[in-house]
Amino acid sequence: MTVIDISPSVMQFLLAFIVGAPLLGAVAALLPAPPGLKGRNPDQAVLRHGVTVTGAVLIAAIVLAVGFDHDHPATMQATTDISWIPALDVRIHLGIDGISLPLLLLTALLTFLCALYSYFKLPAGPSPKAFTALVLVLESGTLATFAVLDLLLFFLAFEMVLIPMYFLIARWGGDQRQAAAWKFILYTLLGSVVMLLGLLLIGLKSGSFDMVALATDNGRGLTTSVQVIAVLAIGVGLAVKTPMWPLHSWLPDAHTAAPTVGSVLLAGVLLKMGTYGFVRILLPIAPDGMRTFAPYLAAFAVVGIVYGSLACLALARNGAKGDLKRLIAYSSVGHMGFVLLGIATMTPTGVNGALFANIAHGLITGLLFFLVGAIKDRYGTADLDTLAGATGAALYGRAPRLGALLAFAAVASLGLPGLAGFWGEMLTLFGAYSPAEGLSRPAFRTFMAIGAFGTLLTAAYMLIVVRRVCMGEHTPHSQLSPATSQQAATAPQPADGPERSAAAGSPQPARSTPQLADIQGYEAAAWTPLAALTVLAGLWPAILLGLTDPAVQKLLAGGKS
Repeated sequence: MTVIDISPSVMQFLLAFIVGAPLLGAVAALLPAPPGLKGRNPDQAVLRHGVTVTGAVLIAAIVLAVGFDHDHPATMQATTDISWIPALDVRIHLGIDGISLPLLLLTALLTFLCALYSYFKLPAGPSPKAFTALVLVLESGTLATFAVLDLLLFFLAFEMVLIPMYFLIARWGGDQRQAAAWKFILYTLLGSVVMLLGLLLIGLKSGSFDMVALATDNGRGLTTSVQVIAVLAIGVGLAVKTPMWPLHSWLPDAHTAAPTVGSVLLAGVLLKMGTYGFVRILLPIAPDGMRTFAPYLAAFAVVGIVYGSLACLALARNGAKGDLKRLIAYSSVGHMGFVLLGIATMTPTGVNGALFANIAHGLITGLLFFLVGAIKDRYGTADLDTLAGATGAALYGRAPRLGALLAFAAVASLGLPGLAGFWGEMLTLFGAYSPAEGLSRPAFRTFMAIGAFGTLLTAAYMLIVVRRVCMGEHTPHSQLSPATSQQAATAPQPADGPERSAAAGSPQPARSTPQLADIQGYEAAAWTPLAALTVLAGLWPAILLGLTDPAVQKLLAGGKS
């Protein structure tokens, strides 16, 4: 069933446009603007260009989804297959199915929302031209990663996002941005070198780099030893990008230093490239190798779940001087641990849960990073002790709508039933209860129990964050020192806050809870779609599972529906 009947040639064009348009838009952003399009402010003109290009890509992605045959989501659609390097049998092979379509839509949506947000709130840094071009190159590489069906093209697209993200962190980031950017690029490049060797091993031993043909063959053309080596090599590169414990240490630094939109794109889109590679490449192409490493992958996953949660609890405690952006980054380590656990089960239930958790994490954590960025802009810091200090700083009292949305995102992140975060974690744990044949049931049930314990830890630190940031510290006024009381009464207003009611030199009664600017119009425009989709996916999980399940069933069956 298709909502609108669109011809195959138009579908092919739409997918090619989605992948190529951001790259062309990046080139156009760097060129001198035509006289009629410069406007009064050339910087705003180039930011408008970014909004226009990402908006056109989002519209094309929605039309592609509308024309997608939802009765056959396991079939590759909108395919393009053109010979590129005949000597190596490398082809420009594009296509989407029920696994890649949601990720394509998520990427197009988040990039458009970041471009829209940046139009009104550009991070401090060099030229807006360069910023816009980098965001568009990043979008093109990410979209290509989810659309290409050739192993070498996948590697090129996978690497294409590294340089833009490096510069977004290094040139538009905050404190320690250079060190964080170098750590990001070194980790991911080293992982990618090992991954390339594994991809070449598969292509040369099987005689093909075509991902569809290799998935249909289901590893029959590769010996078990070749599959084991390939999974180890490719898995390391994918695990760094995911990131899997203990290869995660670049992530908190990168998130803490990155500008708001950089953190949103890094958490919402780039991390998904690693887990997508596990599902698209390793599960169907090297099943015997995956079966060998699945218990180890699951063990690392559950360690990551608990480790990430404990790190968040340590950052959230009173007096720890924890950074809220860093806390959300560590929470991503735990959430991506659930995705890896679902993949390690090698069952339709677990893999569907992993794919659902991927999308849910992109929506919820993208929203969280938007919110934390806005809080940091208003307070000038993301330090939890400062945000929760006894200075009338509680968000519920100063910016109630912002506080309510932060609380909503936090409870969505902890997996509250009825919101998107719940289904991925639940399906992943169900998959671990009954893993694929050949995997140790007692071991995976132990992993399931540890993962379930991790959900309790997640709830603990998220509720602590809500209590401290949204409600403030519960310190009786009588216990405050005179200096603290005076600080509470005279806390400075942010530059974009409400006008002061008194002229300079006219003493007025001090307020114990001076107001902050609440959610602005452009912020509501950027954040509302993420909140709405979080609710929609939570109340109607079939909207995603109906796409992914047939495709996963076919993938695990070796290309046979």
